[in-house]
Amino acid sequence: MPRLSAIVITLNEAANIGACLDTIAFCDERIVVDCGSSDGTVDIAKQQGARVERHEWAGYGPQKNYALSLATADWVLSIDADERVTPELATAIAAALADGSADAFEFPRLSSFCGRQMRHSGWYPDYVLRLFRRGKAKFDDALVHERVICGGSVKRLDQPLLHHPVSKLEDALSRMDRYSTAGAQVIVAAGRKVSFMAGIGHGLYSFLRSYVLHMGFLDGAEGFLLAVANAEGSYYRYMKAWLAARRRK
Repeated sequence: MPRLSAIVITLNEAANIGACLDTIAFCDERIVVDCGSSDGTVDIAKQQGARVERHEWAGYGPQKNYALSLATADWVLSIDADERVTPELATAIAAALADGSADAFEFPRLSSFCGRQMRHSGWYPDYVLRLFRRGKAKFDDALVHERVICGGSVKRLDQPLLHHPVSKLEDALSRMDRYSTAGAQVIVAAGRKVSFMAGIGHGLYSFLRSYVLHMGFLDGAEGFLLAVANAEGSYYRYMKAWLAARRRK
C-alpha cells in the first residue's frame, strides 16, 4: 500500500487543529507548518503526534509548498485546519491510492456557514484538488486562493470533504477582512487600475451572483448572510486596493 503524508498550515488554529488531525489519523505522517501561533495550536498538534515545523508566513501558495517539501510519502493529502475527512472519504482515499489509476484526485467540498451546510450559494460541490502523487503536483505562488497545479491525470472522488470556515458571524467578518486585504495586495502588485466605483460594482455583483445566480435563497437565512459577506469581501478588496493606489501617488 502506498504511503500517505498529510500537510496542514496553521496560524492560531487551536479551536480546529485537534479535530482536524483526528480525522487524518489514518495517514502515515501528519505535518503541521505553523507561522507563529500564540493560542496553543503548536502544543495541541504535538500532543496529537504530528510533526510540527515553524516557517515564516509567505502567502498561502508558498506556505503550502514549503509544507509539501517536508512530505516523504508517495502521496500527499493537503488539508486545512477547518476541514474534516469523514470515515467514508478516508475509505475512498485508501481505495484510490491502492488503485493508482490517476496522479491526483479532487473531492467535492461541503462547507457550512454559521452552522448550516450550504448546498447552493456557489459553495457546493466546490471540487478541490487535495490528493496527489508527490512529485507530480505543487501549489502555485498565489498569496491567496492558491490552487494545486498537477502535471498528470486527475480523477474525482464522490465522498465530500467537510469544511467549517465560519461557525459564527464574527468568523465571517474576520475572514472577510483577511481575504480582502490579501486580495487588494494582489491587485496592487499586478499594477491594475481600480476606480472608486469598482468596489461598489463588484460588491453588488458578488451579492447577486451568490444569492440569485447560485440560488443562495435556497440556503435560507444563512444564504442571505453569506451573500452579504461575499459582497462586503469584494467591496472591501477593491476599496482597499483603490486607497492603496491613491496613497502611492
